[in-house]
Amino acid sequence: MRRSRSRWLQRGFQFINKSLRWLIPGIGVKRWVAVMLLGTVFLAVGIAVLILDVYRTAPTTWWLPIISLLSLRFIDRTLRGLIFGGIGIGLVIFGIVKLNKNLLRPFIVPGQNVIDTVSDYRRRERGPRIVVIGGGTGLSALLRGIKEYSRNITAVVTVADDGGSSGEIRKNIGILPPGDIRNCLTALSNDEEMLTQLFQYRFGENAGLNGHSMGNLLISALTELTGSFEEAIAETGRVLAVQGQVLPSTLHNVSLVADVRLPDKNVEVRIKGESQIPKIGGKIRRLWIEPGNPAAFPPTIQAILSADLIIIGPGSLYTSLVANLLVPDLVEALRASRAYKFYVCNVATQPGETDDFTCEDHVEVLDRQIGAHIFDLVICNQKIQALPPNGVQWVLMNPLQEIGYPIYQADLVDEKNPIRHDSIKLAKTIMDLYFERTGPLSNKEDSSSL
Repeated sequence: MRRSRSRWLQRGFQFINKSLRWLIPGIGVKRWVAVMLLGTVFLAVGIAVLILDVYRTAPTTWWLPIISLLSLRFIDRTLRGLIFGGIGIGLVIFGIVKLNKNLLRPFIVPGQNVIDTVSDYRRRERGPRIVVIGGGTGLSALLRGIKEYSRNITAVVTVADDGGSSGEIRKNIGILPPGDIRNCLTALSNDEEMLTQLFQYRFGENAGLNGHSMGNLLISALTELTGSFEEAIAETGRVLAVQGQVLPSTLHNVSLVADVRLPDKNVEVRIKGESQIPKIGGKIRRLWIEPGNPAAFPPTIQAILSADLIIIGPGSLYTSLVANLLVPDLVEALRASRAYKFYVCNVATQPGETDDFTCEDHVEVLDRQIGAHIFDLVICNQKIQALPPNGVQWVLMNPLQEIGYPIYQADLVDEKNPIRHDSIKLAKTIMDLYFERTGPLSNKEDSSSL
């Protein structure tokens, strides 16, 4: 008997605690609860007035005792009011819970309740405006983690890619390369696990599709249907329920060109094509795009100028980061923006592009392109594994080189793939450092100072 009573009490407390969670600040529920309660009070008062008027003025009939019984007139007036008020409030709250569950059921992630879903959505909706500039797997890894802190994310990617499926589509169909954009869209999707597999799926050569990915083909088809590449990206984002937006740095059909000094030779060769530059294996002396001085995509400039936080990297230094920064209008917007600007250095070097580079070398290349004194902070990985893979070196700090910026070092590597950033570690580090500068660390569990 005691166990049964204790179990019922425990369930009662759990129900009360769960119901009170609807009053959590910021999920946009309390105001409407108050409106419903106020309306219920007015309705109850109106009905009570009508019943009392009928009861006092009507002649004695058979149904008056029934009304007297239903209205509990034999009970003290105060107690009677509390009983009816409690029943009314309980019914209103019960109705709100059921109504919201039914309305939000199609949008709730399996295993997550309504309150957590609404609260999480509101929190990220109020998140900072973040612009991330990069490309490749590094940018995708960062976006997977950063989307947990904000829905106001803009990923800016280069359109100079000319290799693989993207290069074939660019050559045969005549649209901008969709590869990096596809990767960012899947990383920002609400249902990334299944959609990543679908969008990254590549058809075999026997299928007659030349190894194209499903995502590239979808963006290409939407470009034909909508008539513009940027509209195709927006429509793909809607299909994937993307949290944020992915924008190209420019809509011009640009190509990367580099002067490369060959290894062990005092000879420079000119290489054209983003996919060809790292294959030479020399040192990049100069990099530019053709045609030169392309106009930036206006929404990209607008996003940069209105951002609260701008993150450059991670990604291939020359073929992803500098490729974006070769658009003059974009660089001018970066320098004019009042946002905090963080640079995230790669964990490992990239063969044929950044061999033997330190963190300071990465920053020096960006300074030459953007101009000095633009970053508020440089973030570099601190945890180094014993042996890197063949042809790859860890990017380390060189105490003999001056960098000119504050540096924050932390464990940022993915344990399963040590030459890559861990999405969760990297996003948490960045947001902790940002909130440390802008206000209370509402998302910070353990802080560490520079």
